[in-house]
Amino acid sequence: LSAAFGQAPPTNGLYYFGGPAGSYCDGRLVIDFIAQSLGLPYLSAFLDSVGSNFGHGANFATAASTIRPQSTTLNQGGFSPISLNVQYYEFHDFVVRSQVVRKRGGVFETLMPKEEDFSSALYTFDIGQNDLTAGYFLNMSKDEVKAYVPDDIYNEGGRYFWIHNTGPVVCLPYVMECIPVLAGQIDEYGCASPFNEVAQFFNQGFVLTMGFNERTAGFKQPLRTCCGHGGKYNYNKKLGCGAKIYKHGKEALVGAPCQDPSTYVNWDGVHLTQAANNYIFERIVNGSFSRPSDAIKHGLLGEL
Repeated sequence: LSAAFGQAPPTNGLYYFGGPAGSYCDGRLVIDFIAQSLGLPYLSAFLDSVGSNFGHGANFATAASTIRPQSTTLNQGGFSPISLNVQYYEFHDFVVRSQVVRKRGGVFETLMPKEEDFSSALYTFDIGQNDLTAGYFLNMSKDEVKAYVPDDIYNEGGRYFWIHNTGPVVCLPYVMECIPVLAGQIDEYGCASPFNEVAQFFNQGFVLTMGFNERTAGFKQPLRTCCGHGGKYNYNKKLGCGAKIYKHGKEALVGAPCQDPSTYVNWDGVHLTQAANNYIFERIVNGSFSRPSDAIKHGLLGEL
């Protein structure tokens, strides 16, 4: 999304990269920890034409993307126009075009994957949460959102898949602030439990299960946003992370980050902090968040 529509603004990336790095987080994402654990550089975004190296892989994901194409623009609905089908078209083109470019030789040969790499590569999917929230923002009922859940994800060419469940959607400040939640619907963790049932329904079709209990993970702020402004959850959709206003003729930062993001689960009301991403990654690798639990630990990814 940053490559197509402009970089995620400061203070994104501040606590690890020293500045914006193409993602909405104070530092690294789960995919960054995956690459790091394999001894690989971080993946270049497919749409980023500046300084990209695809020799070790490519990232087709965007922030705010959905499985199903949305009927609104990015400005209207807040969701990426680069939905899963577009990402698949990009991947399909990349398979063909990368080999054309690679045959030029020289530096191009090192910047593009080999043809045989596509059948041995690990394909990761982390998508679906925005399909659920898009339904809620259209004032759909819980049952209507269930019916809206996409039926299937399938990719040709790959044989090894790492598929992430969607998380507890209505523990996120931007959802809690934007949909009506009754007091009796709040569970012991402060989340809207009826709406999270839909996320569990969505996850039934996946091969990897994930539970995320923020309080037992040692985070002091399981629900409140680290980088934001105002409200119960320090979240305001009109004044998000990095937002500035003019006051008395001077520019003032109101969407400032918290002092210690490592104690927060949520970075900007929508996306997780680096600390939360690392927490998830570590439990995927040790098997507690993975099915089968020893697949990652022993390097045995199920062939599909």
